[in-house]
This record gives sequence, structure tokens and C-alpha cells, in this order.
Amino acid sequence: MKDSATRIYESSIVVDGLIISKWSGELFSEMQQAGLTAANCTCSVWENFTDTVGNIAQWNSWFREYSDHIVKAESVADIRQAKADGKTAIILGMQNTSAFEDRIGYVEVLKTLGVGIVQMTYNTQNWVGSGCYESRDSGLSDFGREVVAEMNRVGMLCDLSHVGPRTSRDVIDESSVPVAYSHCLPSGLKAHPRNKSDEELRYIVDKGGFVGVTMFPPFLARGTNSTISDYVDAMDYVINLVGEDAVGIGTDFTQGYDTEFFDWITHDKGFGRKLTSFGEIVNPEGFRQLRDFPNIADAMAQAGWTETKIEKVLGLNWINLLDRVWDG
Repeated sequence: MKDSATRIYESSIVVDGLIISKWSGELFSEMQQAGLTAANCTCSVWENFTDTVGNIAQWNSWFREYSDHIVKAESVADIRQAKADGKTAIILGMQNTSAFEDRIGYVEVLKTLGVGIVQMTYNTQNWVGSGCYESRDSGLSDFGREVVAEMNRVGMLCDLSHVGPRTSRDVIDESSVPVAYSHCLPSGLKAHPRNKSDEELRYIVDKGGFVGVTMFPPFLARGTNSTISDYVDAMDYVINLVGEDAVGIGTDFTQGYDTEFFDWITHDKGFGRKLTSFGEIVNPEGFRQLRDFPNIADAMAQAGWTETKIEKVLGLNWINLLDRVWDG
């Protein structure tokens, strides 16, 4: 008889709120075999509208070629169907609003192409607002307010993970539907520009929002010495602040990439000033690769989590959030 953690994992909807790995058929197969029900997969970071559409065209090709493993998710019903079919539902996500350029109409266009989650800024200033590495957070621009309203209208989740504190608060206040930090860690465990204060974590949830907790090693207290238990402890830290109904997984897996990729994402616009240095990326022991995903349920159980709490954080909380934003 399977142990309880394995049983819970296999019966649960499992959602990863952010993956930016090097996409391939091998990776899609690994996601499926790991029992990952759905994932927010990055299709744009610094790219403009045209290049982002090109990336989506590539994704459409992958959906056809690897249809045994992955399907496009444009609704919660798509995610539930993927669970029933034993496949991984891919949510196309942008980690920047750069693809909107200065055209409000591009929001709806990209939604019709399948983009369901968009981060308002990626580390630095753009048309919408400021990022977490910007020296002065100017807050949400007037154009940014239009973007938030249009994202609300078309059913696109506003993500604030790499966004500056003032801009984040402005988006939280401006949005008529819940918003999220899809992949972050608490600065109460480690001071870092990408981590969020206790106040910021409470504020987003008090306003109906959501926190996806990452395990990206530079943001964890023990860095490359971290284990899967450290990751679960970080989730517990956030849960103790905001409750178990508003927290989920957002790993930020970068599987398969080399130093060239990290050089690209850590320079402003991909080529400008150097923003940060990550050093060697070694994921927590026990959660090194996507194939290790089932280990998370066992680590949660070992931490004393109830079955209900495990189910919620594995994916049910993400489903409830997307249901409110996409279909509400």
C-alpha cells in the first residue's frame, strides 16, 4: 500500500506557479512523469510584442509535437482535464509587460494567444512601473493603471514577483481581482531585493491576493546548502503570516540553462547594466530537478502538515486563484 504522502500527491492537482527552464521534449516528458498537473511557463522576459508572438508560435508547435505530454491551459477546466488525462497543462506566462509595448490593445491580443499570467515588471523600470532592482521605485504609471484594468477585463493574472514595493502596492490597490507574487521568498528569512517583507506578504493577501513561494537558491537563507526541508520551512514561514489558503508553489526552475542565459536575465533589458550576480545555481537537495517534484509531498508530511494543507499548497490554492481571475 502506498504511503500517505505519495497517495496525497498522486490524487492532488499539482501546480507550479513559475518555471523558466530550457524547454524540450525531454523536459515536457519529465514534467508529465513527475505528476505535475500545471505550470506557469515563461514565454517572454525582455522580448517585444513581435518576438513574444514568435515564442508563442514555437509553443504552439510544441503543443502539437508533444501532445502526449503537454496541453495548453487557457481555463481552469483545461487544468482539470489535464489531470484526468495524465498530462501537464502549460499556462503561457510573461515575466514582463515589455511585450505590451505602449499599446493597450496588445493585452487582449496576447490573451487570445493564450497568455494567462503576466508580471508587471522584470527587475527594472518599464512603461508600467518599477522593478525590484530599480534604484527609485516610481510606482504604477498612468499607462500602468490602464494595463491593470485591461488585464482585469480580459482575465489575465497580475504577477508582482520581480516588481518594486511601491509599484506592487499600487497594483494591489488598483486591481479589481486578486493579484499574486507567483514566485518569491520572505525577506524575514533572508534580506534580498527579490524577497518580500512580512508587511508586503500580509498586504497582498489582506487584499485577496496570493503568494507562490520559490526555492531559487540565491534567495534562500542557506543558499546552495539548502534542502527541500528548508523550502518547506520557507513556505511555513509565509503560511504562518498569511494562512494556508493563500500560499502555493512557484519553484522558478531554470533547468537546462547555462551561464549565457543567466547573463541575459541579469542585465537590464538583456544587454544593459548588470543588475545582480547569482553565482552557481544548485537547487535544494531533494528538489534538484523537475523529476523530484513528488518529493515535496513527503517533505510536507514530514514537517507535520495535514492532508488538507498539503492538497491546498500543492495546487488547490492556485486553482482557486485562477478560477477567480480567469473565470470569475
